[in-house]
Amino acid sequence: MWWDSWADLGRILAVGAAAYVTVVVVLRLSGKRTLAKLNAYDLVVTVALGSTLATILMSSDVSWAEGAVALALLAGLQALVAWVSVHWSGARNVVTSRPTLLFREGQPLPQALADQRMTLDEIRQAVRATGSGDLADIAAVVLETDGTLSVIPRSKIGQWTALDGVAGAETGATGDRAA
Repeated sequence: MWWDSWADLGRILAVGAAAYVTVVVVLRLSGKRTLAKLNAYDLVVTVALGSTLATILMSSDVSWAEGAVALALLAGLQALVAWVSVHWSGARNVVTSRPTLLFREGQPLPQALADQRMTLDEIRQAVRATGSGDLADIAAVVLETDGTLSVIPRSKIGQWTALDGVAGAETGATGDRAA
């Protein structure tokens, strides 16, 4: 259908402007985490915020007030989950996954790659993106909780302390990483 009425267009303009301001306010109040690099949980909340905004704009059955409450609820629940995951480490494991070591000391870790559904070509791409040309010069590649790949060259690995908490990078008694 090409046209319904001026009233429908006017409603979209008025409610859309109000909903836009509401989203901006909710995002500012909810903090930087809402717009940070996304782990799976943050992505779901972001998609839900967008879907809620679209519903407010397009459905005359949903009032601006109902939509504003829904947006605030989503942001509030995200803040609650973030607070709980910061204060109780077990809760963080439920909401986000641990980073995973995919490549160690110039060698891919085939089981970790398979478990994370990653390929050696993706590792090579991440290494190239850092300006490195030789996999032998790479100490570690980590799949982070937000899906990015962190590449650490051998020249900068030090005592591997940045990899504490990374699955597959557990330390031995001497502080060296297990092979």
